[in-house]
Amino acid sequence: MTPSDRDRQPSTPEERYISVCQHDSCQRNGSAEVLKAFQEAKLPPGVSVTGSGCLGQCSCGPTVKVNPDNIWYYRIKPSDVRAIVKQHLEKGEPIEDLLNPRIHMRFYY
Repeated sequence: MTPSDRDRQPSTPEERYISVCQHDSCQRNGSAEVLKAFQEAKLPPGVSVTGSGCLGQCSCGPTVKVNPDNIWYYRIKPSDVRAIVKQHLEKGEPIEDLLNPRIHMRFYY
């Protein structure tokens, strides 16, 4: 570690914005309850949540998008919210099993 690295102040965490789709098909699959679960969760500082219009992932909603991370979660249930908060928002580790495979493609060889 160089002297300039030691003198540098830790950066403040970047703000995150959570969008929970509230369009028709996501609503039919429980997105209002997902939004409510996020609103009632103890979110880390700098994290805000809002309902959004259609996020274009109608076949796999409720959809949750975390920006600026550009992480898309799919088929989210209220019971998934606690894990998203703890693992992704607090520890910075997206939850692999909840990532939308249409956006976060995985290739296995």
